[in-house]
Amino acid sequence: MHIVSLAGGIGGARFLRGLRATAPDASITVIGNTGDDITLFGLRICPDLDTVMYTLGHGIDEQQGWGRAKETHVVKEELAAYGVEPQWFGLGDRDLATHIVRSQMLEAGFPLSQITQALCTRWQPGVQLLPMTDDRCETHVVIEDERGRRAVHFQEWWIRLRASVPARSFALVGADTAKPGPGVLEAIERADVVILPPSNPVVSIGTILQIPGIREALLPKTVVGVSPIIGGAPVRGMADACLTAIGVETSAQAVLELYGPELIDGWLVAEEDSAVALDDVRVVARPILMHDADAAADIARTALDLALELAR
Repeated sequence: MHIVSLAGGIGGARFLRGLRATAPDASITVIGNTGDDITLFGLRICPDLDTVMYTLGHGIDEQQGWGRAKETHVVKEELAAYGVEPQWFGLGDRDLATHIVRSQMLEAGFPLSQITQALCTRWQPGVQLLPMTDDRCETHVVIEDERGRRAVHFQEWWIRLRASVPARSFALVGADTAKPGPGVLEAIERADVVILPPSNPVVSIGTILQIPGIREALLPKTVVGVSPIIGGAPVRGMADACLTAIGVETSAQAVLELYGPELIDGWLVAEEDSAVALDDVRVVARPILMHDADAAADIARTALDLALELAR
């Protein structure tokens, strides 16, 4: 069985860990969001790819859900002592090694897909992790504050501003000319089912779907999604701020409609959202809060069973 999943962020990584546990014999390909990528201190940082890699490779900080376990921040403190900006990005010493290797390989001419494969050789995540594209694409956010209307990198809006300044719009810079990464369309083509974890529908999964050719490749496939919204609130993070920016209500119903019935065949929602309905979409209500690894595996099993049933 070959499963494809589109993922970004902590929720996506934890769901994938549950999916791997519940389908240990399946071939799983993960198409990772790279719209969050940023260059800081001369280093290329890929937060979503690294979160998936560390989580599945047993190297993640389990409490915060991102970054390395047993992390220290001596380099960050030294940079701050020199007055080097930005100081709002929590670059850890262990994590730094990953970014140095990635940046050196990029400088040597290797594409991001090959670099990701090389990094995964160490972590052995048990899935094939593919960047959505090898081309440079970065999500920027248009905001309006006391300095007027301006665009900032998504990481600055998300981390430094904590999404407290309302977003007017999002722009995936570079998407118009980007191509799907090597192996992405091929993985979708041979997939038995596709599962969308409860990642941010706007700046994680929504970003991946903006790369020309990916959404179109998914349309003939059986696709099941897990709602990132429970009872009108995000499961994690600030997805509500992202949805508000694009004029979408923070609800399991609205996110399903955002994806659309042409993409989604099955939709897994929380029990309190059992009234969600959309023509041509099978909606199943179950507990979907990933409060531990066992719960994540149970949710992944429900999503996979639904996908296999629909595929038949």
